[in-house]
Amino acid sequence: MPDPDWLAERFETHRTHLRAVAYRMLGSMSEADDAVQDAWLRLARADTTAVDNLGGWLTTVVARLCLDRLRARTARREEPMGVHLPEPIVSSPDAAPDPEQQAILADSVGLAMLIVLETLTPAERLAFVLHDTFGLPFEQIAPIVERTPTAARQLASRARRRVRGSVMPAHVSPARQRELVDAFLAAARAGDFEALLRVLDPEVVVRADAGTTLTPVGRSREVRGAAEVARQALAFRALAPGARAASINGAAGIVVYSGDRPFAVLGFTFEGRGRSARIAEIDILLDPERLERVDLSAVSAVGAVSAEP
Repeated sequence: MPDPDWLAERFETHRTHLRAVAYRMLGSMSEADDAVQDAWLRLARADTTAVDNLGGWLTTVVARLCLDRLRARTARREEPMGVHLPEPIVSSPDAAPDPEQQAILADSVGLAMLIVLETLTPAERLAFVLHDTFGLPFEQIAPIVERTPTAARQLASRARRRVRGSVMPAHVSPARQRELVDAFLAAARAGDFEALLRVLDPEVVVRADAGTTLTPVGRSREVRGAAEVARQALAFRALAPGARAASINGAAGIVVYSGDRPFAVLGFTFEGRGRSARIAEIDILLDPERLERVDLSAVSAVGAVSAEP
């Protein structure tokens, strides 16, 4: 059996990669960390003397663990109101992500991508993530999903069509993203309906995930269209003083506090180029239980966003 200290050092060299795989699979850093920890426990108990590629072995173990979690999630029907958002990665708007965050957020794993991944079957999601993002061959993916390599290829192909049909490449600069988010917040605070319409795409979609909780802005739901979204946004007028600028999965966003407790995380997706860019999607995590699992330390001490019109 390998020396435990040596094995632990080898495992640590793969941890960032394994967290990246698990986050794309599960859409939750807390669940991803649990899966990676379970992989370490399996490694510590396993006889790996015959394992030539430890990274590949660990990736397979993590993938199987994530697949089991996705299947259990589906069986429990964790989306009682039809809206289930991924748990975002929140960082300071003024600082570049640390190397580990950069690795996890690579390949455009924004909220829009994660939301589309949530619509896939567990097997489709695994095949797409492992092949299209991490380059694993279908011969290696097939045993994990208990399919032939040809069937695994078809799973990834179906997932790829869904992703390409739903996720548009972003061409909006970070400065323009922040300008739009600040203008959205200023207009909501001022109760300026017309100003809200100017920053919203006509086909804008808002998804609010409150879990099973009845929040001050209602339960989980989806709202479409600029006029209706603008009307709903006015509900945030009283909350604007508690809003803090944040980077949400690499894009401009907001964390809203009520007193010293987090109330919501708002992630934004943008469409268009230059000055014509508008807010196309707003994803709001309101579920108090899931908010507790999100690491907000990077923005908890940041001053409130200036929302003066």
